[in-house]
Amino acid sequence: MARRDRGSVTAEFAAGVPAVLLVLAFCLGAVQLVAQQLRLTDAAGMAARSLARGDGETATADRVAAAVGSAALSREREGPFVCVSLSMPAPFAPLAAGLTVRGRGCALAG
Repeated sequence: MARRDRGSVTAEFAAGVPAVLLVLAFCLGAVQLVAQQLRLTDAAGMAARSLARGDGETATADRVAAAVGSAALSREREGPFVCVSLSMPAPFAPLAAGLTVRGRGCALAG
């Protein structure tokens, strides 16, 4: 009986490795999505503070581009607050095809 079972662990291991690697790839992709959202939220807060101080939109857009790259920037006024929303396609495109990552920040206008 021991001879018949020889190599079965190797076959089970070979079958299980691709599944483990796929789960690991999805986990790493999720970490990248969360990190990108944090960067966008940080940059949106910085842009909102910049606009609330009275800095120009060009200077603010340049700062955003330096922080996160080419993100779409939209600006809104909500009462005494200046709010900025940033969005861009998700990184790690094969696992997150079609997803958009967004960040938003507001600052009290001076």
